[in-house]
Amino acid sequence: MHDAVIIDAVRTPVGRHGGALAAVRPDDMAALVIRELVRRTGVDPALVEEVYLGCANQAGEDNRNVARMATLLAGLPQHVAAVTFNRLCASGLNAINQAARAIKAGEGDVFIAGGVESMSRAPYSLPKAERGYPWGNITGYDTTLGWRFPNPRMEAMFPLEQMGETAENIYALSCDATGPLAGGPISREEQDAFALESQRKAVAAIRDGRFRDEITPVEIPQRKGAPVIVDTDEHPRYRRNAAGEVELDTSLEQLARLRPAFRKDGTVTAGNASGINDGAAALLLTSSDKARELGLQPLVRIVASAAAGVDPRTMGLGPVPATRKALARAGLTMDDIGLIEINEAFAVQSLACMR
Repeated sequence: MHDAVIIDAVRTPVGRHGGALAAVRPDDMAALVIRELVRRTGVDPALVEEVYLGCANQAGEDNRNVARMATLLAGLPQHVAAVTFNRLCASGLNAINQAARAIKAGEGDVFIAGGVESMSRAPYSLPKAERGYPWGNITGYDTTLGWRFPNPRMEAMFPLEQMGETAENIYALSCDATGPLAGGPISREEQDAFALESQRKAVAAIRDGRFRDEITPVEIPQRKGAPVIVDTDEHPRYRRNAAGEVELDTSLEQLARLRPAFRKDGTVTAGNASGINDGAAALLLTSSDKARELGLQPLVRIVASAAAGVDPRTMGLGPVPATRKALARAGLTMDDIGLIEINEAFAVQSLACMR
């Protein structure tokens, strides 16, 4: 079995919903990071076996295999194949894992993997009638987030809850003294404090330039004048002081004033939940042998990966069994791990996984 390594990674800034990147098509965003990744690494694009991209929506300009569209738009040779994966929030990570598995299996030595999403440009969707001019009303769906065209059989099996409601279900689970989450209720105060710390870390990283090398600026053409260059994440809540430096623009007091977003007496708010964003990222993965041959310096070696299914009503607990599976595959324990990163969909979900 071959070793799979990551050589480099490029991303756009993270744009707010309706923000600076709302004018950019997702296939163009994905093409931008692919093109920049090839330029930065100096790898011959003809060596790329496949491009794997994750995309959760695929209802608009990101439809019909956006990975292939972006590969062609980026100028890669036509013989470079591409495929789009959808594992919802984990789509981009799944693309990276699949590329690593292909390398380990000997199916190629050079892959580009990543993801793209434009929630700002997610379209409205209408069902097509089974026959022309039917009686009655039809339901349209905003494809930005949540269910669309739900199967009645699925609705009979599980409530059609929004992601935020599944986070509230995790909070309720933490209140169950006989449940799997030891330590008592994950309070609103604990969630807000955790969310604030995440905001603080993100703003500090922006201020200190820690993201500068991984971000490729996005050029937004204007009707008149020079294009606008977007090179900084929009999403952490920050402001610029008189010196132009970024500062955290929220506090525990401000977070405490926010109303619950999903349930009347709930704990999940806009302040302790993840945002609605736009962006794209691309990574270069190779076998360790090919990296040596091309004179490329790996950043990391991918040892193992895993996915696991859980009760859809508490979907945010999925990282727990997935982590256990990945550790078992790698022959490691938690004591061997020096740094852990978890996708903070909701503060309550991250805190529950940590427990």
